[in-house]
Amino acid sequence: MICIVAAPEGVALVERHHPEVPVYTPVVDRYLDARKYFVPGLGDFGDRLYGTAVLD
Repeated sequence: MICIVAAPEGVALVERHHPEVPVYTPVVDRYLDARKYFVPGLGDFGDRLYGTAVLD
């Protein structure tokens, strides 16, 4: 699997369920917060990509 950015939780999940699949990523952020946003980082990547962010 190739991805642009990952969190340790996501990499661990892939490794646990698909140990035969290598994960290649240039960036691993520290963790995901309670809303599953990268910390530090992008916030909600889908909202950034599609311009659907809801302002708090």
